[in-house]
Amino acid sequence: MTTYCRSLGPIALGCLLALPLGFAPAVAHGASTILLVLDQKDQSLLIVDLNSLKIVSRVKVGGDPHEVVASADGRFAYISNYGSLSITQHTLSVVDLTTSKALSPVDLGALIAPHGMSLVDGRVYFTAEGSKLVARYDPATNRVDMVVGIGQDRTHMLIVDEGGRRIFTSNVNSNTITVLQRDNKNDDNRWLEAILFNNGDISGWKETAIAVGKGPEGFDLAPDGKELWAANTHDGTISIIDIAALKVTEVLDVHMKSANRLKFTPDGRQVLISDLGNGELVVLDTASHQELKRISLGHGAGGILMAPDGAHAYVAVSRDDYVAVIDLKTLTVTARIATGQWPDGMSWAIRK
Repeated sequence: MTTYCRSLGPIALGCLLALPLGFAPAVAHGASTILLVLDQKDQSLLIVDLNSLKIVSRVKVGGDPHEVVASADGRFAYISNYGSLSITQHTLSVVDLTTSKALSPVDLGALIAPHGMSLVDGRVYFTAEGSKLVARYDPATNRVDMVVGIGQDRTHMLIVDEGGRRIFTSNVNSNTITVLQRDNKNDDNRWLEAILFNNGDISGWKETAIAVGKGPEGFDLAPDGKELWAANTHDGTISIIDIAALKVTEVLDVHMKSANRLKFTPDGRQVLISDLGNGELVVLDTASHQELKRISLGHGAGGILMAPDGAHAYVAVSRDDYVAVIDLKTLTVTARIATGQWPDGMSWAIRK
């Protein structure tokens, strides 16, 4: 197994304009919080001030940027450069948020088409869709220090829980959700004994692939950790997975053209699903599984980001080049943030 740094070669294993419609809501966790938005077609990271809802900086990044995460201190953003059928990408862009300057990208070598991202304990986890795997980049050492094969087609979005002991991925063309769980038999690095006597795995992970609907993309874990809900792009359904049993317990037909992203509200009472096909945002009650509202935002909606205080959601209306601010109490659009071409991935950066 090999891993890759910013240099081109392998190394041995072990060696990431606001247009307000009304009151512009600020997030309650402080003025130091900024909103990060990716413009895919402009290949730019937008830095948005939440008090004014204005773009304060635009930073050019790598080709076809899709997802973004920020370091815990709010100093750096890491961006997956996904690429296209004609241009294969193998980099993570890095932006210094204090100076709004792009730094040297992380060269992933043979790990191609990075997409989903999560930052846990200072390290950047990402899917490499073209390589059918999950990997992890450590900014402190400037190297990829973990690579785990998934073996599914189009391993797309990613969630990593606290401590990095469980990893969840959606695999679009395999119609599965993969769950990786740390193999406790391997915690003390006694891998040979684990393999010979305890049915352990040399990778340190146990993998379960769970069949869901057609084309799962966006998904989320319920705040209580008991369920995972996956939006199936190709058949307009939601698959609900029991985490303890690791199986689908219910399938909801939400009548969507192209269900793209799915997020729970912080209190877990509602689920929001965006439709990239027709621009609708569908809101479901998690207890009853009933539809609460269907909001028309434009022609195609993508990324969803929840405010930590649970008051608002931010939805990238990709085909109409703006981000909608949704009041979660009234389920109405209260503001619009004009962007460049095709906004999608979003994240918070909290400057400390």
